[in-house]
Amino acid sequence: MTNWLPNLDSRSGPLYLRIADDAESAIKSGVLPHGTKLPPQRDLAYDVGVTIGTISRAYALLRERGLVTGEVGRGTYVQSDDRSGAPIAQDRVTMSYGGTRAIVPPPGKLRFDTTAAIDVGQAEIVGRIMTEIASAHPGEISSYTRTLSPDWLEAGRQWLSSGTWSPEPGQILPQLGVHAGINAVIAAVSGTGDRIVCEHLTYSQVARSANLMGRQIALVESDADGIVPEDFERVCAREHPKAAFIMSSGQNPTLSTLPLSRRREIVDIARKHNVWLIEDYLYGGMIGDDIPLLAEIAPDRTFLLNGLSKSVAAGVRGGWVACPPHMSQRIRITQKMVSGGLPFLLAELSARLVLSGAAFQIRKDVLSEITARETIVRNLFAGHEFRSHPKLPFFWLKLQEPWLSGTFKQAALDADVLIDDEDEFKPARSSRVFHHVRIGFSEGRDRSISTEGLKKVRRILDQSPLGTSAIL
Repeated sequence: MTNWLPNLDSRSGPLYLRIADDAESAIKSGVLPHGTKLPPQRDLAYDVGVTIGTISRAYALLRERGLVTGEVGRGTYVQSDDRSGAPIAQDRVTMSYGGTRAIVPPPGKLRFDTTAAIDVGQAEIVGRIMTEIASAHPGEISSYTRTLSPDWLEAGRQWLSSGTWSPEPGQILPQLGVHAGINAVIAAVSGTGDRIVCEHLTYSQVARSANLMGRQIALVESDADGIVPEDFERVCAREHPKAAFIMSSGQNPTLSTLPLSRRREIVDIARKHNVWLIEDYLYGGMIGDDIPLLAEIAPDRTFLLNGLSKSVAAGVRGGWVACPPHMSQRIRITQKMVSGGLPFLLAELSARLVLSGAAFQIRKDVLSEITARETIVRNLFAGHEFRSHPKLPFFWLKLQEPWLSGTFKQAALDADVLIDDEDEFKPARSSRVFHHVRIGFSEGRDRSISTEGLKKVRRILDQSPLGTSAIL
């Protein structure tokens, strides 16, 4: 056991928070090595001159941050690897980088772990536009991109618009897709060690990217309607995050959509605690609901992102971000630093797809096919609990006893179908278990092949884990 005492004079805020923050600094600097037993709460309360309740709240916060572990009667210890007792690297306290998908997927499998835009013949359109660009702009293709064409910004304005609202063109920047744009925003508004708020289930690639940049993840509770404002308030007050990553409509993987009342509450809380909002509208743009965006309610602190990958062409990697006033230049510089810069061909191709109307027509065709496949899902999985949407290319399936998410994923793999278990969407280490899997159905141009894959999944679902090998 250590005789460590927190230095409270160098920090501000509530006592329990100052104690927790100082302990975190001591853990990261090595003053409190992994495996160290922290002082008993009663002893530390006496030495610091505070109540036991204050120390208890500080220790609880350290546990929430994944920095310590404790058992009644044993004490509180700096987190270590449960399997070997060896020190655990700080990045593993939050999340491993790789996720649960194989880097190189097994050949010959149906890809129900993807939600990329369905092939509706868009390659011909893309090829024609690329030929036109190469003919008209040979110099730009052979050089670096140093200016932003007004057409690129106008295309972004059109693609980011929702209902009667549109962002200002001067606040828009083209991106190497939505994911890259989110990375640029996180890098621009936060520093090493800062916290980014994510739901317990979300597009976890954002969290893994943030980890690589030295950021940490603060988890917030959500329900069927999305983020719970009361818990968002708690996280902001206790963890002091710099930004919150939010999928306001068509959340991945749960398909939740934040009601307007919650959006207003979240904005008020973000303003109160000076938290930036990163609004991923990639799936929301496909739904096209009439609920005002967070960016519409709070343009002063919301970064709005949307792109082409789910509804037009994932291989194009086109996207845009609308920034709060006076932040576009900062994001542009950060984007160059973290990505190496924007290719002229990508930006011009994305803009021409939108401004010619081709992107909107392709999206219409993609959504039509999604609707047809989602109808098949509803018919095939009738009698089971799941969430789906006629304009989204995946569904969130609840598993019945005794199925576990991981074992169901393996059973599907044995049947030559790749799906995602719930761990793929956990942005940080968590003991929460949801017993769900996400199943995409956008792979392939042939609807009948997709249907056969869904039938396989349904047959697995109706069986016991012990009996799957006999039916595959």
